[in-house]
Amino acid sequence: MSDPKRDLPIGRQEKLRTKRGVVTEALPSTLFRVNLEGNEEEKKEILAYLSGKMRLHRIKVLIGDQVEVVLDSYGGKGRIIKRL
Repeated sequence: MSDPKRDLPIGRQEKLRTKRGVVTEALPSTLFRVNLEGNEEEKKEILAYLSGKMRLHRIKVLIGDQVEVVLDSYGGKGRIIKRL
């Protein structure tokens, strides 16, 4: 039987929740602590890791950089996909 998720083009499988934030701390193994922007309910600090393409192209992320983060649907972690 075919899986209906596999039939969709890449990137269309689910809606990704992206937020902007500021890197506040650099941790070992490409982990970062990011403060998310938004209203009072949306502001929180999360752990985020670099996406594969950012690692591949060796894009550096420093403390104070503004980044775009894809949030995990379960909460708690995110993936940095763009440095702004």
